[in-house]
Amino acid sequence: MTEMVYGAVSAQRGEPILPKWWRTLDKWSMTCVLVLAGIGLLLGLAASPPLASRNGLDPFHYVERQAVFGTLALTAMLLTSMMTPTLVRRLAVLGFAASFVALALLPVLGTDFGKGAMRWYSLGFASVQPSEFMKPVFIVVAAWMLAASQQINGPPGTAWSALLCLTIVGMLVMQPDFGQACLVLFGWGVMYFVAGAPMTLLVGIVLAVVLGGTVAYSSSEHFARRIDGFLSPEVDPTTQLGYATNAIREGGLFGVGVGEGQVKWSLPDAHTDFIIAVAAEEYGLILVLIIIALYCSIVVRSLLRLMRERDPFIRLAGTGLACIFGVQAMINMGVAVRLLPAKGMTLPFVSYGGSSLIAGGIALGMLLAFTRTRPQGEIGEILRGRP
Repeated sequence: MTEMVYGAVSAQRGEPILPKWWRTLDKWSMTCVLVLAGIGLLLGLAASPPLASRNGLDPFHYVERQAVFGTLALTAMLLTSMMTPTLVRRLAVLGFAASFVALALLPVLGTDFGKGAMRWYSLGFASVQPSEFMKPVFIVVAAWMLAASQQINGPPGTAWSALLCLTIVGMLVMQPDFGQACLVLFGWGVMYFVAGAPMTLLVGIVLAVVLGGTVAYSSSEHFARRIDGFLSPEVDPTTQLGYATNAIREGGLFGVGVGEGQVKWSLPDAHTDFIIAVAAEEYGLILVLIIIALYCSIVVRSLLRLMRERDPFIRLAGTGLACIFGVQAMINMGVAVRLLPAKGMTLPFVSYGGSSLIAGGIALGMLLAFTRTRPQGEIGEILRGRP
């Protein structure tokens, strides 16, 4: 017998897909995503022409590509958000298998584009970064395993998901890509915590991460250089962090004016990793606060809607997706203001990047699919012992 969500209208049998999708969708979160995509194009217009000029390309080359990638990302988001949780899970399993193979073959077929990290496949006209697509599909697959382990006589899903997580983290560290590795580990840890992990085990995981960081610092020159730069009391003004810090300081509350910023002429990654520095310099703290508010709105609203969800798989997968989305944004902005070591991580839906935008669209589509209103009782009713 169909149960009712408090304050929601039950789904009608035979109702067309589009009206049902629109009625059950979290429209506020979707609007926030669309606004972020618009801000990304606006900042792309400001940040990318200098890079295009240095590379001998049309001034709006990167803006046009971002518009194309953004359109594909939003299309993927809308189509994915219309799927049922079961269909999302099945497609995530297929996507996980493909992403896993792509990650495994990177040392053989991948390229580093001269950046010292083997993270991409070059297709000639574009490049693909498998780790971007691995994040959302791994979260869904791991949530499925964790939820299955809670069933009576269920499979050892927790152990399987942990083994998969460690394998993926190891593959990412070998690239090296410590930022994405931390995100994958964080996403799994959040879901494991929500699934009811004992605190002693979580403390052990944290200690293992600290130990792993110590080993990485001792054995990886790339990792050690970034940590040393972060801990140094002095910031070299000729480094990316130095340029970004100065740009944020110069921007003040209202910015120096549209097109008047100078950091985009100095930063090679002004349109990707340090896009927030361009926003702060030209538009000031006001725009930065708006961007932060948009990310917070998506994450908080998603978590609040997931609190009503009875299905443990949907609750875990949605929580993992929402948290890695918010944490990735926090890491990107934290690096720009020297609150965190440099990670080489994009700002979701704002930074330029085909893999990042399209994978982000798929991830947000999954999240919107999981947070759609469904005819069910609230989770609080279960805790109070009500049927």
